[in-house]
Parts: sequence; structure tokens; C-alpha cells
Amino acid sequence: MKYSQQEIIQYVQEEDVKFIRLAFCDIFGKQKNISIMPDELPKAFTYGIAIDASAIDGFGDETHSDLFLHPEPDTLMPLPWRPEEGSVVRMFCNITYPNGTPFEYDSRMILKQAIEEASKEGLQFFFGTEQEFYLFQLDDHGEPTKIPYDHAGYMDIAPEDKGENIRREICLTLEQMGIRPESSHHEQGPGQNEIDFRYSDPLTAADNAMTFQTVVKAIALRNGLYADFSPKPLHHQPGNGFHINISVKSAYDQDCMNSMIAGILDKASEMTLFLNPLENSYERFGQDKAPRYISWSSENRSQLVRVPAALGEYRRAELRSPDPAANSYLAFALLIYASMYGIKENLELPAPADLNLFKAPIEVLANFRQLPGNLPVACQEAKNSSFIKKCIPKAITELYCSR
Repeated sequence: MKYSQQEIIQYVQEEDVKFIRLAFCDIFGKQKNISIMPDELPKAFTYGIAIDASAIDGFGDETHSDLFLHPEPDTLMPLPWRPEEGSVVRMFCNITYPNGTPFEYDSRMILKQAIEEASKEGLQFFFGTEQEFYLFQLDDHGEPTKIPYDHAGYMDIAPEDKGENIRREICLTLEQMGIRPESSHHEQGPGQNEIDFRYSDPLTAADNAMTFQTVVKAIALRNGLYADFSPKPLHHQPGNGFHINISVKSAYDQDCMNSMIAGILDKASEMTLFLNPLENSYERFGQDKAPRYISWSSENRSQLVRVPAALGEYRRAELRSPDPAANSYLAFALLIYASMYGIKENLELPAPADLNLFKAPIEVLANFRQLPGNLPVACQEAKNSSFIKKCIPKAITELYCSR
């Protein structure tokens, strides 16, 4: 919903809002925020709120440490798990230098630029997300353990599935915030859960993906649990995936789906660093429905890109390699640029791999390119990529490779 600055100020007064969280993220996608009181809101809209950037990964050093947060009224959301009296709201922010110049390492801005570039080409993208997470018990000191909350399996129900009420509370909380989940269920691993979202525009989808992790962690903690979104929390169990569903509409009424997928396949290896940014991201690949090879097919969950059975506006491509450690803003930006490359170049989609790549013989697998097998290889591919150099500031790539 579109809000004006004055409407936000009026809302804060009428709803007895006591704290406004100004939210942003570091280059790795970790959410940050600073809280201000209602009286500071006009100043925030007019001038921005200063932060010390030197203490945030990738935002600079002590020599040029001042940056300013400028809240976007359209992103206003109440935080329902906070007290009802003296309530708390949140807005995402644009980041600028003191002179008003946009901060080039603001990953949300990088996604905005990608959306703008696509719009100039008459292309409109839509994203839907599916994130998996584990629920673990806490120890006597409130610290996370590796003891799963339950030992249920894929789409099991209560009483085996103890996460049912947690997922329900998460979904109801998200609805109160104006975010509507599409479905939820227990996943394959013990204590593992998944919640899926209907498609929306890229910026909203990225904002919601970040908000989702915050909500899940807050609700889990309120129930005496720890929500783990890391790529491979348990060594001998399925990893957590961040499946990204993508569709595209052209202002020129052309069907761009095949070229879009071809572009994503072409740039898959080069993008992997930003889709799978941690060392244990690579432990997922090649098992438990996480792909290792660069391929596509319809409905086949052993592929990098799957085209689910759907018609009309629900027709989409599902990218299955990313994990929840990815910065959704950078991930979506790169997928837009890769899709645009495929569409501009009118790339032909290779033949589908209509076989189970988890069980295929070695001589068959030898015909497919592989995703990077570890983080150093992914870093090298990104550093050598002219595509990445055009899309992502060099300093961000360097920081991803020096974590």
C-alpha cells in the first residue's frame, strides 16, 4: 500500500507507536536496525538518520564512517510480537552518503537498479520464495543446541510434527504484517520446516524474505526454540534450501520464459558465490534434492531449474540451488540481470534433462556442467566473471571472498 510521509506520522500518533525501527542490511544480507522515537520521524524523512558505517561489514572504515538512513513510507509494518501498548513499527531504508549520493554498497539499491534496467527493456519480473529452516531446542542457559524439536518427516502431521503450531503462529503473525504465506509444512529433516510465499514484485519479495527470517526467529525464541537458517545445520540430514520462483512479463507480448531460463543456466556458476555464500553451503549440493549439475527439466527436483506444473500467471521457473544464507537483494538482482541477458541474446534453452541426476551413471553426468564444488572455486568464478563485474561492485565480491 502507498503511504505518504504525513500519513505515516499520523498513523504513529493514532496507534500509540513508541518506537520506529529503521531497517537495512549489511552486504551479506544480515538485517540491522536503529530505533528512533516518534518525535524523530519528521527529521528522518527530511534529512535521514546518521549511522556509524565503520562498524558494519562492507560499509567502510573509520575514515569515512557517516552514512544516512532514509525510511521508505511504503515499507511500514507493525511488529506484532512486540507489546501492544507502546507498539513498534518497522520501515526499510535507503542508504546515502552525507551529501545525498546513494551508497553504492546498499544491496537493496542494487536490486532497485536491476528492476529499473529491466523496466527500460519492457520486462517485469516476479519472485516467489520457499525457505527452509530447522527448529532446535535450547539448553538450560538459553543457548541453541543441535537437538531437533521433533523427529517427523516430510509433510507429517501432529503429534509427530511438533512444529505445526509454531508454523501456524508464524503464518498468523506474517498476515498481521500484511505478508501472506501460501503454504507451510514439515520438511524432510528432523525439526525441519518450510513456508512458501506467493509471487510478488522483486523488491517486495526480497523485503519479505528478510522479514520472514526475523519473524521466524522471534516466534521460535518466544516458544523456547532456536530457528536455524544455515545451509547445513546437521551433517547427515538435508540442508536448508531457499528455492526462488521466477516469472517474467514482456511489454511486447513475447514469451520470454525459455530465454530467461537459458540466461540463468548460462550464468549459474558465476552467480553461485552470492546464492551460496558460506563454506557449508556446498555440503548441500548433490543430495537431498539439492542440485549439483547445471540443467533443467519440468517438475524434476533433481535439476538446478525446475519448471513446475502450472498454467497462466502461475507458470514459473524454480531455481533450487540457493540457500537461506544468501542476501535476497543481491540474489534477485543477479537473477534479473542473468534473465535479461538470456532474453536480449535470445538464448536457446538446451534440451531438458528428463532423468534423475542423483541416480544417473557417471558417463551420463559427464555431459553436464557442474556448479562450483566449494567456496574457493565459487569465489574464483565470480572474480573472473565479466558478468559479475558489471552487476556487483568489485569491493562486495572481494569481501564475499575474504570472509
